[in-house]
Amino acid sequence: MNLSSIRIITAEIERLIKFYEDITGLSVVRYTPDFVELRTSTTTLAIGSTKTLQFFGGNDIAQPGQNRSIIIEFKVDDVDQDYERLSAYLQGSIVQQPTIMPWGNKSLLFRDPDGNLVNFFTPVTPEAAGRTERN
Repeated sequence: MNLSSIRIITAEIERLIKFYEDITGLSVVRYTPDFVELRTSTTTLAIGSTKTLQFFGGNDIAQPGQNRSIIIEFKVDDVDQDYERLSAYLQGSIVQQPTIMPWGNKSLLFRDPDGNLVNFFTPVTPEAAGRTERN
């Protein structure tokens, strides 16, 4: 079994698409006006509008902007460089400036427009680099 993707349900899909394209420098693949995918070499971040909930049983299946338990993580080459590139863009959304975590990653934590936590991280210890080699 392989984790294929994580999907965010949003009430404002165009705003979230622009945000993730801006922070990653990648372009989404648009399948419909209400469903896109942002593909990386290891996994996919899917973004669906609330209109897609009808295919899963109705609007009560998921609530946009209500996540308080998941962090969407992107391994980056140089978290300090990304911080410099994005600090003005993320003004007011940064939760934690680049900080070395006890597990050996240097992490930049911020929120997307829906309030989801996003982590850009770079392994900085040999142990952390070994854990993420498959990425």
